[in-house]
Amino acid sequence: MSNPQQLRYSKEHEWLSGAEDGVSTVGITEHAANALGDVVFVQLPEVGDTVTAGESCGELESTKSVSDLYSPVTGEVTETNQDVVDDPSLVNSAPFEGGWLFKVRVTDEPADLLSADEYTEFSGS
Repeated sequence: MSNPQQLRYSKEHEWLSGAEDGVSTVGITEHAANALGDVVFVQLPEVGDTVTAGESCGELESTKSVSDLYSPVTGEVTETNQDVVDDPSLVNSAPFEGGWLFKVRVTDEPADLLSADEYTEFSGS
């Protein structure tokens, strides 16, 4: 398993892309997707919602359990991935590509986000 170097990671196992025009993409890591098992339902924040770093903003339901989705940053949701809502298995099959969850206009980013190497050491993956 390889964590893309260009992303940053939270200790809750979400990833964050670099900002493009102030907007970053959020998803869960391959490590988290594997731990969850087959994702069968995704509840995402709504466009226009304000999300807060470290707080729950949605839910992922798998064949094993239900897990909260935490935002790695604070900001306003600008887009959600309808493809993942329609086909939650994308979270498992392409967590860093088509399985992204939402986009957020970042207003505050915590200082404790991890690099790919730091996340690999933290997660053991």
